[in-house]
Amino acid sequence: MLDLAQRVAATEKAIARFRGKPFDWRDRRTCIHLARAQARALGHRPPAVPDFRSPRGAKTALEATGHRTLEALLDSMFPRIAPAAMWVGDLALMEGGDGFDAIVISAGGKMIGYHADHLAEGIVNLVGVGERPFIGAWRL
Repeated sequence: MLDLAQRVAATEKAIARFRGKPFDWRDRRTCIHLARAQARALGHRPPAVPDFRSPRGAKTALEATGHRTLEALLDSMFPRIAPAAMWVGDLALMEGGDGFDAIVISAGGKMIGYHADHLAEGIVNLVGVGERPFIGAWRL
């Protein structure tokens, strides 16, 4: 298991791959791709993300995993924790758009991920998360 300093360094490295790059279904810049990069950075070996190029393709790919929701998919891969117990680098699920919830990364008092109002900017620091309750959180 990584110590806190290692978790911070690994999380910063994973986030750097997505920062400044806009959300894009076709270029593999979605929250599931972000989550997979984060899981790998923290030493997990998640399965490859199937190739999809639209929200509809993403739904089909998700259902092909045997799960109807991202929540169920994350439950099958990582231990669920209380959102208040998140460490740097853990994943959380919040309400999203396009019929999906949004996977975000805990980054020490803030969450980092894609936001519908800032898709062209890439991932952003999300503030005011109390306005959007967590659906769940998972320890990586």
